[in-house]
Amino acid sequence: MYTVLDIETTGGKFNEEGITEIAIHKFDGHNVVDKFISLINPEKEIQPFVVNLTGINNKMLRTAPKFYEVAKRIVEITKDTVIVAHNAQFDYRILRTEFRRLGYQFERKTLCTVDLSKKLIPEAESHSLGKLVRSLGIPVSDRHRANGDALATLMLFKLLLAKDSDKNIIKEIVRAETLGELSARQLDIVESIPSEVGIYYMHNKDGEIIYLGKSSNLKKRVNRHFIQDGEKARKLQKETRKVTFEKTGSELVALLKENEELQRNKPKYNNTPRKTNKSKGIKPIQLNGYDHSSSSFIIKDTGREIGERSVILVKNGHFIGLGYYNLNHQINNIHILESVITPMAFSAGSKTIIEGYLKQKKALEVIELNKL
Repeated sequence: MYTVLDIETTGGKFNEEGITEIAIHKFDGHNVVDKFISLINPEKEIQPFVVNLTGINNKMLRTAPKFYEVAKRIVEITKDTVIVAHNAQFDYRILRTEFRRLGYQFERKTLCTVDLSKKLIPEAESHSLGKLVRSLGIPVSDRHRANGDALATLMLFKLLLAKDSDKNIIKEIVRAETLGELSARQLDIVESIPSEVGIYYMHNKDGEIIYLGKSSNLKKRVNRHFIQDGEKARKLQKETRKVTFEKTGSELVALLKENEELQRNKPKYNNTPRKTNKSKGIKPIQLNGYDHSSSSFIIKDTGREIGERSVILVKNGHFIGLGYYNLNHQINNIHILESVITPMAFSAGSKTIIEGYLKQKKALEVIELNKL
């Protein structure tokens, strides 16, 4: 099942764009079985060159729904589908950025019709959507509008499927979705695990944790364990009787929990990080326009579901712990904040993880404690 989509944006700085229009056509390989088309209020100004290109202006969007109002519909229509788009990397990045602002980890497989057309129609003078579809005789209306471009992409994708006589498109999708040569027990294990960011634990017959790890796609990572070759991999496969998991929503939470729990559990098949000097605190870092000179702050990041956020607490340069919240007053009061936090050990590992995450500017927001 595919969802062919196109997105129009406000333009602007990388990762600061907002969606102004979206069109999604759910396609079963033969027919469109569902669709969603809507203008979106991006809550920010549209760049003038984008207005000239698309014809979408700020006045048109004043009464349009905001992204959070249509987010659930987008999640539902794209669930268990492969997203197909012309320059899919762009559309997928924009969607993930919007969901990330809501504290939700949005992940789907993608297919890019630019890449597919370069393989299947290498002789084309141009692989831009407008020129390519014109050269193929595909009618286009409302060019540079989401639904017009989505319909053009859908017709192009149908043509590419027909041209793919070796069925490499289907093979690649099936290969990506197959779970390898797994036993029935392993197949059941993998099927029970979501394709979300989190921590997974591999248990032996006695329930002991023999391996743990973090991943941005738990299902994919656990499946890989069961199809890997090598002596260590085969031993792990043989001994594993059950896999449990914990969704974290945030990559930072997953990294910190993995670091903490490796030290606590010391699973036999993991290389447990060595404990090193942790005397120095987390370095103050320039972020979001100010310097965390106090070294006491909270990091707000994505949660495990829409409406939830994760929070990491650092006091006097020391990592204190992490937790989740739904309401702002839970973090605006330090006593309530500390009550939702699960205490965790400060170590050289957690220091390195937090500093690295902040330097990469992956966090949704960082707030000094004295500004709460």
